[in-house]
Amino acid sequence: MRPRRLRSALTALGAMATATALALGPAGPATAETQRPVPAGRTAAAHGLTPVTDLLVERLLLADKVAAAKYGTDTPIDDPAREAQILDDVRARASSLGLEPDAVAAAFRDQIEANKLVQRALHARWDAHPGERPTERPDLAREVRPALDRITTGLLAALRDTERTRTGPSCGPRLATAVGWSAYTHRLDVLHLEGLGRALPSVCAGPR
Repeated sequence: MRPRRLRSALTALGAMATATALALGPAGPATAETQRPVPAGRTAAAHGLTPVTDLLVERLLLADKVAAAKYGTDTPIDDPAREAQILDDVRARASSLGLEPDAVAAAFRDQIEANKLVQRALHARWDAHPGERPTERPDLAREVRPALDRITTGLLAALRDTERTRTGPSCGPRLATAVGWSAYTHRLDVLHLEGLGRALPSVCAGPR
């Protein structure tokens, strides 16, 4: 698929995945702990990309804790220095895994932007509805970043293990199916479905 057509297809992928997840059942609160079982016999429909999409969801769910840690403080949602550090790190690690560094960095850039999308929406919600504001402030250094580092390691391995699928012509439909099941099992609400859609565009890398 030509790059322009691939980008167009992936732009629509988030909406497709949202529709799939909503069709599978009503979403509940988005947490890492509340997962619903996938109906028997249907997990094969994900075509091997659920290791990637499950990790995308796990990373996205941490946006809630990041948002709570930053809310009401001087810590900005945008942190260009930290983001550049993350991208430099994944480029180096991608190269050691035999992956194309810039393609991997693009995938992680999407994860960062998806995370910030959720953070901004939560801050706006809490500004408008004080009763929904978090009552605890997670520790970014001790609680959140170690979890992000673990997911980064897992996601790099998953990108390596699924490279053939992600660079193949059927990646788009397979990714949409995997995203639908990951969103379903993790009970994503509408906000997190929107964030997940933002996380997807660079997962399908195109032929090398």
